[in-house]
Amino acid sequence: MDIEKVNQIFDNFKDTNILVVGDAMIDCYIEGKVNRISPEAPVPIVNAQNRSYRLGGAANVALNLKELGANPILCSVIGSDNKAKVFYELLEDAGMESLGIVPMYGRRTTVKYRIIGNSQQIVRVDDEQVEVLKEREQRQFLTTIEQLIEHHSIDAIIFEDYDKGLFSKTLIEEIISFAKAKNIFIAVDPKHRNFGNYSNVQLFKPNLKELVHGIRLEDTVELSLDEIHEIGKNFAKEKQIDKVMITMSAKGIAFYDRTNDHFYHHPAFQRHVNDVSGAGDTVIAVATLFLLKGMSIEDTCLAANIAGGLVCEYLGVVPVNPAHLKKEFAEKKED
Repeated sequence: MDIEKVNQIFDNFKDTNILVVGDAMIDCYIEGKVNRISPEAPVPIVNAQNRSYRLGGAANVALNLKELGANPILCSVIGSDNKAKVFYELLEDAGMESLGIVPMYGRRTTVKYRIIGNSQQIVRVDDEQVEVLKEREQRQFLTTIEQLIEHHSIDAIIFEDYDKGLFSKTLIEEIISFAKAKNIFIAVDPKHRNFGNYSNVQLFKPNLKELVHGIRLEDTVELSLDEIHEIGKNFAKEKQIDKVMITMSAKGIAFYDRTNDHFYHHPAFQRHVNDVSGAGDTVIAVATLFLLKGMSIEDTCLAANIAGGLVCEYLGVVPVNPAHLKKEFAEKKED
């Protein structure tokens, strides 16, 4: 496929309004040199030389959508603390609005600190609150989402669930019900706590580990591709989900389309992997846009596979580079 045709595909993403509803966070990277071991404990001493902040979680999904030309509206809850100011500044730097952000008094803004010494991650510290929002707070958040849907032409909603306490079964069901009444495409990137609470959606994208935990299989069970497809089919049927997309790291992507009773597997591409964090955010963003615009399952999996692999080549959470994605997509379509 020539690059002009690829550009036409990506041009369709412009002016597409997508609500990203989920757990937003800050990824903080503290980088430095290690020259000695601490006399207090057998741990390295990192002489910090650089500190950087990036949008993470649901905010990284929104950032990927923006890089791809869409118009994301991030809907999340953050704290009323000093890190909230950092979060707003990161949003502004990325050219994204904060109209869907609801600050909650007494709640902490989630920050993942990654300590990196001599270019190697030594430890991660998660500063967060994972208690589920109180009923009053859920009502406040739901009202914000409903108002955004009423006052904007929303094409899709992405649930980006990181198990940080934003979602409850009731809140999920109410958002889905409201969106379905408006004929809005719904995609889900789930985590364990609410895995079984997403029904009647168009796209459900767990990774293989999340799927195994979600249906309560033993971690030690080695599943064949046929077994993974059958699990996806049964889950789609039970939850009335149109499409189940299972990312499997080095094994690629398994896809089941309930509307056509169709299985598909796309193998992974060989990559020099530096960091897998944020790859799932990129995959759900790309897959949602491709399916929303009527692209085939094969092209959707190809683009998502490429995009997820590209961001893994960088250290830290980064959005996909659209120029690199277009170039490789065109090359792979030629093969």
